[in-house]
Amino acid sequence: MKQLFSMVIWVFGIFLTILLYLAVLFFVITLYPIDKKRKVAHAQCYWWSDILTHFNPYWKIRINGLENIDKKKTYVIVANHESLVDIIILYRIKTQFKWVAKESLFKVPFIGWCLSLTKHIKLERGEFSSIKKVYRIAAQWLRRDISVLFFPEGTRSETGGMNEFQNGAFKLAIKEKRPILPIRLTGTRDAIPKGGRRFSANIYCALTVLPAIDTSGLGSGDFEKLKDEVRSKLEAVSA
Repeated sequence: MKQLFSMVIWVFGIFLTILLYLAVLFFVITLYPIDKKRKVAHAQCYWWSDILTHFNPYWKIRINGLENIDKKKTYVIVANHESLVDIIILYRIKTQFKWVAKESLFKVPFIGWCLSLTKHIKLERGEFSSIKKVYRIAAQWLRRDISVLFFPEGTRSETGGMNEFQNGAFKLAIKEKRPILPIRLTGTRDAIPKGGRRFSANIYCALTVLPAIDTSGLGSGDFEKLKDEVRSKLEAVSA
């Protein structure tokens, strides 16, 4: 019975993601002349995230700290990274942003195509020229008042702790004088079954938005201090 129910969850999720792609494609085409930032297309991911996270009875998700997001401000958003479910849950903050995501994710049918259509930022691993391009594009979006979301660990953590943070997001925030918005994700590591497709246990996840950290008074050499401050604040959030 659990195997059948798990199959229903997977089929529904795929169907919903196809609907998302069609909705994103529709709004990109119809609003192309007036929505250059793809805000309407991006907002379609909000209902997709809501339905997916509420439909799966094995996912118990808490969203905390949304009051710390000022929709009138532009942020460098940094979040720890535990699994692909992070991407689904992060849309629950219902904020305009551009992901910095690895190139392979853009190749995933439907969801990857949505990332391309909504102009998220593609990172080619191991290519220094790609890294420089990522930060150039990220800065351009910040100057157009669109937040940019980084996973500063660079890759998903395989343990209970966080991997080392890379410097780029913090250097960018200082250079562009944008506040850092830290987001802590817990419990998502086991939300997608490992080695199979059967959901068999309740998974308790949480997304916590911390108060933004101002960078206006920082200089270019303060990125290490900023990185350490953000990391310590994220690590202090209990599961």
